[in-house]
Amino acid sequence: MDVPRLTVGLPVYNGEKYIAESIEALLGQSYTDFELLISDNASTDSTGEICRRYEEQDPRVHYFRQRRNIGLAPNHNFVVNKARGELFKWAAGDDLYARDLLERCVDALDKYPDVVLAHAWTAKVDTSGAVIKALEYPLNTADPRAPERFRSLLYTSGGDDDYGVMRTDVLRRTAMKESYHHADRTIIAELSLHGRFYQVPDWLYFRREHPGQSGGTSMRRRCAIMDPRRADPWRHPAVRLYSEYIWAYARAIRRAPLSAADRRECYRYLAQWTVTHARPGTSGGDDPASVTNPDILIDSIVPGRS
Repeated sequence: MDVPRLTVGLPVYNGEKYIAESIEALLGQSYTDFELLISDNASTDSTGEICRRYEEQDPRVHYFRQRRNIGLAPNHNFVVNKARGELFKWAAGDDLYARDLLERCVDALDKYPDVVLAHAWTAKVDTSGAVIKALEYPLNTADPRAPERFRSLLYTSGGDDDYGVMRTDVLRRTAMKESYHHADRTIIAELSLHGRFYQVPDWLYFRREHPGQSGGTSMRRRCAIMDPRRADPWRHPAVRLYSEYIWAYARAIRRAPLSAADRRECYRYLAQWTVTHARPGTSGGDDPASVTNPDILIDSIVPGRS
């Protein structure tokens, strides 16, 4: 069997309302050299039946069903571990994709060998798929310097880079999807330490806004969705969920292929951010249990300070 160049991994749970539209948008792409791996996280609705129909119709589709709900993060990592392509993209079972999204992202990765992730601008769509807002991309992830890319991701929110087309080997060198507070931010920050990102200058990715999404829930609830084990407040107190978020950045800097000077600069940015932003009432923290001692954190994070 020929190995596809790109793997699209689609983790889903109870997605019967929109999953068919999302699959159709992916299978209708102008770029065709990909496999679509669907991992059903033990859905209790008709998601499985819908996905199996597409598996029967298109040899690029491969459907897997988890025996129990393993959580959003392990389900995302499952499709990465199954991927055969040298390139990888996560897809969501409720979003939509312009016909040439994959082609233009793959072209960018081919043109720029130092780029590790390519994506396009995001527009929000409503339940019917109509565009309700075109979003600007606010991040400096195209900067040639790793510390500047890292600094931008620390201080600025926005972008949907976790749904970009990535180099699979680079993604697998990161910590992958984890389940502490804001784990979606740390994986992108870690990827940025390996190389720059490229944004196709067009709105080709359509993020659907609809009732039932988990974005507005509490930190505990969001983490439990990522991994059910996080629901235990005794083994996973809120302060642990928050502390792991901060330490993940430090681990990412330590693992990344950086020069000594760039590594020190990244640690310095992280220490500054920890003092000014990683506290309650700031953009970096939203839970009372996240109170920390900035001086202790700086000593712990920055080599040579402890």
